[in-house]
Amino acid sequence: MAKRFVDVKNDVAFRKIFGNENKTQIIISFLNAVLKLEGDHRIKEVAIVNPYQLPRIAGEKASIVDVRAVDMRGRQFIVEMQVASKDGFGKRVQYYTCRDYSMQIDRGEQYPLLKPTHFIGILDFNFFEGKHYLSHHIIAEKETREHKLKDIQFSFIELKKFDKKVDELETLVEKWIFFIKRAEKEDEIPDNVDDEGLREAYKDADKHGWTKEEIKEYDNASIAIQDERGKLTAAKKEEKREVVERCWRKKMSIDDIADISELPIEEVKEIIAKLEKQD
Repeated sequence: MAKRFVDVKNDVAFRKIFGNENKTQIIISFLNAVLKLEGDHRIKEVAIVNPYQLPRIAGEKASIVDVRAVDMRGRQFIVEMQVASKDGFGKRVQYYTCRDYSMQIDRGEQYPLLKPTHFIGILDFNFFEGKHYLSHHIIAEKETREHKLKDIQFSFIELKKFDKKVDELETLVEKWIFFIKRAEKEDEIPDNVDDEGLREAYKDADKHGWTKEEIKEYDNASIAIQDERGKLTAAKKEEKREVVERCWRKKMSIDDIADISELPIEEVKEIIAKLEKQD
């Protein structure tokens, strides 16, 4: 049986759903839930800065899968989906966010014109220590924890740490994270979804409302993701093989080599056997 909903983590799906200029209630609901905005701080209206763009050819992958929104107060929100862990991810996020913050004004303009910038990263890998799947990061004084520098903040959702089932969802943010991680495995919109923005997100994730061209581009993006993961897996295997070879040439024991390389003993023996034949 064909799946009803798309994989929201897919590049095309992510941009289509969260970058929908005609349904800004989706991104508004998501931001208010994740950032725990209440009262006068809640976002009521936003403008999508860069609506999603479909990859032009099979295998093409967007360099950065993000959606940007600006609310009526001028606050900037960058929502990024990151599927695979990348070297320097933490530094890139900080550079990326600070760059967008500074680009609000030209050289010589008054600094008070700068508005807050908030980065929200949705990660399909573990990045921080601990079990919390949602974390918020601010600039605070080391000893007193005074939070005076408020304009740049970061929030991260680590999907692999979220394991709640559909009947265990209580808060809106839990329902949003469930949607991003597991919508493609659902046959219907869950009964406990009573938020307008989230219901619209499920509707946009329903393949029955997609054009043939959009489905084609969605499939292309899925192929690109699998290719990227395959390359990463192959690279890691080669790195471990090189570790085994270096340790073997230093005449280390098989047990020590297995421990250092984090490979099963039998796999280490197979690699060493091939190395012996080569020599």
